[in-house]
Amino acid sequence: MPPGAQLLGREWLSFDGETTSIRFQAQRSFTNRHGTIQGGFLAAMLDSATGLGALAALPSTQTVVTKSLNTRFLKPAIVGPITAKAKVLSRTDRDMVVEADLIDMQGITVAKATAELRILERK
Repeated sequence: MPPGAQLLGREWLSFDGETTSIRFQAQRSFTNRHGTIQGGFLAAMLDSATGLGALAALPSTQTVVTKSLNTRFLKPAIVGPITAKAKVLSRTDRDMVVEADLIDMQGITVAKATAELRILERK
């Protein structure tokens, strides 16, 4: 697992053919001066979730890189597990658009993102 994914406490949960579920562990060290999770960590979780959502839908010979990540912060996120749900919205031979939501322990969506990803052949 990549170091960034380890830092975020990333854990693969499931892929049902349409939606990828991933859990992250928001640590106390991720908090800002308000005691909530700093937005950069939430954006990193969303970037990871959209990438895994794309990878789940691709053959093992392909990978993706993020071209853009449009992130929306909806509610403060607190320390603890955060679940991501990612879904591919569109795909061409070269590009994908994947959407992801971050959901806290109470079932509240705290952030959303739409990622534009470039599809590449693995080396």
